[in-house]
Amino acid sequence: MIDVEDWAEVRRLHRAEKLSIKAIVRRTGLARNTVRAALRSQAPPKYERARSGSLVDAVEPAIRELLREFPSMPTVVIAERIGWEHGMTILNERVRELRPLFLPPDPAQRTSYRPGELMQWDLWQPDVEIPVGFGQLDRLWVVNGVSGFSRLHGGWMVPTRAAHDVLAGMLQVLAGIGGLPRLFVWDQEGCIGQWRQGRQRLTGEFQAFRGTLGVAVKLCAPADPEAKGVVERLHDYYERSFLPGRRFDDVADFNSQFTGWLRRANMRIHATTKQRPAEAIFEDRGSMLPFPPVLPDPAWRFTVRLPRDFVRVDTNDYSINPRFVGRRVDVRVTLDEVVATCDGTEVARHRRCLAKHQTLILAEHMRALRAMRLEARLAEQPAADTFVEERDLSVYDRIGEAG
Repeated sequence: MIDVEDWAEVRRLHRAEKLSIKAIVRRTGLARNTVRAALRSQAPPKYERARSGSLVDAVEPAIRELLREFPSMPTVVIAERIGWEHGMTILNERVRELRPLFLPPDPAQRTSYRPGELMQWDLWQPDVEIPVGFGQLDRLWVVNGVSGFSRLHGGWMVPTRAAHDVLAGMLQVLAGIGGLPRLFVWDQEGCIGQWRQGRQRLTGEFQAFRGTLGVAVKLCAPADPEAKGVVERLHDYYERSFLPGRRFDDVADFNSQFTGWLRRANMRIHATTKQRPAEAIFEDRGSMLPFPPVLPDPAWRFTVRLPRDFVRVDTNDYSINPRFVGRRVDVRVTLDEVVATCDGTEVARHRRCLAKHQTLILAEHMRALRAMRLEARLAEQPAADTFVEERDLSVYDRIGEAG
C-alpha cells in the first residue's frame, strides 16, 4: 500500500510538473496501477483493518426493533429481552450507538429556533460579594433566561437557590421578555427537578408554577452540557462585560445596574442571528403564549403556632405582634418581604433580611409589648379601699316612730 509521502509526491509530479504516468513510474519506482490509484484518490491513503465482527452483530436487528418501539429502554432491560449472556460492555457500546437513531430530535440542542419556541434558563453566581446588611457579605445567585429565537436575555439576583426565590426571579425575567415561550429548558437544579429512572421528575413547586403558566419543561439529560449552551455562554459574557469595575451596595443596587446594562446589551447586534435582540423580540412575542389572568405566586408559605412573639425564617427571627402569642399565624416570604397574618389580620410585615442570625423587631411591636406589661402590672395591684357612708342610728329611730 502506498504511504502518504509517496501519494503526495505522485500528485505533485502530475499536477505541478505535468509528468505522465509513465514518467512518474520511472522516477518513483512505483507500479503503474499504484500511480493511477493515487491520482484518482482525492484523500490520502489510510490503513483500515478489516472489521472482524462482534457478538452484538447477531442481535442488532432485535435491538433495533426494541429501540424503535421503546427508544429510552435501559440497556439492562434490552439484554434481558434479547437473552444476552455475554459481557455488558460491548452491548452498552452498541446500544449507545443505535439509540440516537430512534430518539426524537432534541429541541434544546438545535442551533436555530422558531419564534416563541423555547427559553433556556440557568443560575449564575457572580464572582462578587454583595453587602447583605449588618456588616455581612455574601455571594448570591442570578436567575438567567434567554429566548432561543430573538436571543433577548435577562436576569435577576435572588437571595437563595430555594424554589420560592428562583421561581420569583423567573417571573421578573419573564416580565422583561413580555410573553411566555412554549418550552422552558433547565438544567438539573434541586429546586427544579432531576432525572430519575430515565424520566424527568419536576419538584412540586415547579410543577405548580409551570402548570399555572401552561408551558412545557425540558430538563437536560445527564452529561449533556451543550443542551443549553445559549444561556451558559452568557455567563462568560457577563463576567467580561458587566462585572469589571462595578461596586454594589446591596441586592437592589445589583439588580438596578444589571437591568440597565441589559437594556444596552440587548440593543447590540447578536453574532449568530445578526439581529438586535431588542428588535427581534417583537416577532418572538407574536408567537408566544399570553400570560394567564392570575400569575403564579411562588412565595414560601408556612403556618406556625407562636410560642413567643417571634417567627424564624431561615436563620433570622422576625418580631410578631405579642398579642397573638399562642395563636396560629400564616407566614408568607417573598423576595423582599416577610408578612405574617392571623385569621386575615396582618400581625407583622418586615423587609426581608439577607444577613444571617439576626433579630428584627418592629417599633410598633415594642410599643404593644410595653402596653401589655403595663396592663399586667395594673392587674396585679390590690384594689384601693372603698369608702362606705354610715348613717346616724337616730335616723332609724325616726323611721320606726313614723311607722
